[in-house]
Formats: sequence, structure tokens, C-alpha cells
Amino acid sequence: QVQLVESGGGLVQAGDSLRLSCAASGFTFDYYTMGWYRQAPGKERDLVAGITSGGRTNYADSVKGRFTISRDNAKNTVYLQMNSLKPEDTAVYYCSRIRSGTVQAWGQGTQVTVSS
Repeated sequence: QVQLVESGGGLVQAGDSLRLSCAASGFTFDYYTMGWYRQAPGKERDLVAGITSGGRTNYADSVKGRFTISRDNAKNTVYLQMNSLKPEDTAVYYCSRIRSGTVQAWGQGTQVTVSS
């Protein structure tokens, strides 16, 4: 079955960096667009970044220039490099498999907490 397993979250200070990883299994990884979403307490789950099967990327305005999404199709893994972290980046980050603009599968999420 489809599995998405995130790792790399943690507690950091403002200005620090983190790299999230999402290991995918149970499907042909390089066919799909992959995305990272985040959800802060009391807020909706929003798209942070996406990467197509061909490597084209898009980002939420709030993270442009600070976050970078990438994928390694040989390892069935998608990454989110997060630099210059801010307290407002605090959220649970979810990996997703996307097809035709619709999220088809979610990971369990990994907590990122940025202290000021």
C-alpha cells in the first residue's frame, strides 16, 4: 500500500535550518507530483511547496527564497530544505502525493517548532 514517512522535524531557534525527508513506497514514485503541506494549531493545512515528476517546483509566497523542495527518484524520497526559519513556520509538516491537483495520500506528519 501507499506509504509516506516523514522525518527530520524538531525544535530549532529562529534563523536555523532543517531538512525534512519523506520516504515513499507502494507506488511508482517518479510518476507523481509530490508536495509538502503544513498545518499550524487552529489553522488550515496549506501547501508549502510542490515538485512535479519533471522537477518543476512551486512555493507558497511565505517560504519563497527560504525553502527548497527536491526529489531523488532513485531513493523514492522528497526533501524540504528549510533555511532562515521563523517562529511562524512552526507547524506539523505533511508529505503528500498529488495527482491532477488532488492530494491522494498523506504522511503522518512531522512537527517543526521554531523558537524566537
